[in-house]
Amino acid sequence: MTNVLLAGETWISEATHYKGFDSFTSTTFHSGADDYIRALSAHSITVEHMAAHDVPQDFPATTEELSKYDVVVLSDIGANSFQLPPETWLEGKASPDRLGALAQWVKNGGALMMAGGYLSFQGFQARANFARSAIAPVLPVTMADYDDRIEVSAGAPVAAVSGTELGGLVHSDAPVLLGYNRVEAKPDATVHAKVGDDVLIATGAYGSGRTLVWTSDIGPHWCPTPFVEWSGFQPLMAGMIQWLATGKVGA
Repeated sequence: MTNVLLAGETWISEATHYKGFDSFTSTTFHSGADDYIRALSAHSITVEHMAAHDVPQDFPATTEELSKYDVVVLSDIGANSFQLPPETWLEGKASPDRLGALAQWVKNGGALMMAGGYLSFQGFQARANFARSAIAPVLPVTMADYDDRIEVSAGAPVAAVSGTELGGLVHSDAPVLLGYNRVEAKPDATVHAKVGDDVLIATGAYGSGRTLVWTSDIGPHWCPTPFVEWSGFQPLMAGMIQWLATGKVGA
């Protein structure tokens, strides 16, 4: 059975409610990963979901700690969350280089996926800032130095661009996506699918490991409800993990 660590894809919101003279605030925890986790679980893939607020303290700090996983997925969680653990941010102490350890783990034979979002790749106002991080050389794409989001409220069509197994999972009846992060495939990468004219799925090798990007979200809003409810959603999401873990779809 494939073991996956999914880091990110949660957030906490605070709302202020005004009722005439009075006001009060409320806080809500949100997870955008539920449909994605269900898709993987349906294909016998075990997912450990580490919420975004737990990443600074709990994300594996060494290659040894990462070795319990077959695949690591980063989704909508910026580089700061890995680089500023509490002992560094609050106490001014040196701490392990978590992204450096992740890069070395992939080089040694691990598998890394980055999914798109407001805090993926470079992201909203370039705040994700992975272009300058230790995993920039690991990913099969080159990231911009600026806000790389492409919002497509009218919907962007997706299409396979290769005869590979992964490309075959992107069917002609796939619903449109509402946004993605714009990246450029590296010369040695394989592009399997596009969204509009840009990369949607690309894969590559880093040392002995495998890497993959899915540049849209794994849930709404960029990956809207019609896409999540599409019959091809679960096989596509699971197929990307299967390829990362074994080099083949359906393994």
